[in-house]
Amino acid sequence: MALLRPLMAKAEARFSNQRFFFPCRKSRTYTLALTLLLALSVVLLVLLALDVLSLPIGPLFAPSRSHSEKTEGFVQSGRQWTEVISWEPRASVYHNFLSKEECEYIIQLAKPHMKKSTVVNSTTGGSEDNSVRTSSGMFLQRGRDKIIRSIEKRIADYTFIPVEHGEGLQVLHYEVGQKYEPHLDYFADEFNTKNGGQRIATFLMYLSDVEEGGETVFPNAKVNSSSLPGYNELSDCGKAGLALKPKMGDALLFWSMKPDATMDPLSLHGACPVIKGNKWSAPKWMRLHEYKA
Repeated sequence: MALLRPLMAKAEARFSNQRFFFPCRKSRTYTLALTLLLALSVVLLVLLALDVLSLPIGPLFAPSRSHSEKTEGFVQSGRQWTEVISWEPRASVYHNFLSKEECEYIIQLAKPHMKKSTVVNSTTGGSEDNSVRTSSGMFLQRGRDKIIRSIEKRIADYTFIPVEHGEGLQVLHYEVGQKYEPHLDYFADEFNTKNGGQRIATFLMYLSDVEEGGETVFPNAKVNSSSLPGYNELSDCGKAGLALKPKMGDALLFWSMKPDATMDPLSLHGACPVIKGNKWSAPKWMRLHEYKA
């Protein structure tokens, strides 16, 4: 026993000089960190649900741009987001797709060249004057300048339809009383499908606000439009179906072709008469194949 005492004394001295970290302290730290992380996650989910915050639109859905990013010399302002308004027909709205400066630029390009709008004769495939369409319009050559090319590139990025499949931008002007009765954008004749095939989608950009009337209406859409926000602000024409009131910079995408590659008669749509103000818009029609502009 006497021989063990020196060894025991050395062992006691060694252990007395060492510091011990108890596992319970680490456990408490981890628990606190996890609790804070969960609390922040809950707060973030609540803010998203209340639309106080919104996730940015990534490249999968649309080109991501900041609130004040310059696009070919123009400043793009306003929060951008997309909104599905119908599944039958398939239709969505891209809010603030164009800047105010881009809208005004397109209008100024078109103004000196506006002519009475025509419609397609379903028998001959030719263009003709018709009372169902009373607006004036003109076409801008595809890729006309840097600004138009930038807009066409953004349309292609959003729709996943190549620029080469698009017709040139058409610019339309509706004055008080002018309209376009419900119609289909796809063709019933073979003549107009020789170049690029059938029209499969329309990207309609609104270049101005309209004080009253001028809505884009889908009379056969399978939605209860009377329950939608803003229904009471629509004209009588707009209340006849699913209607979208023009807002400068917004763009409406709707599909004339179904996912099974058949044409969609529910894409029947019209431009309601303008009651007060002026309406400027720019539709972009996209084809199944490359369109030789």
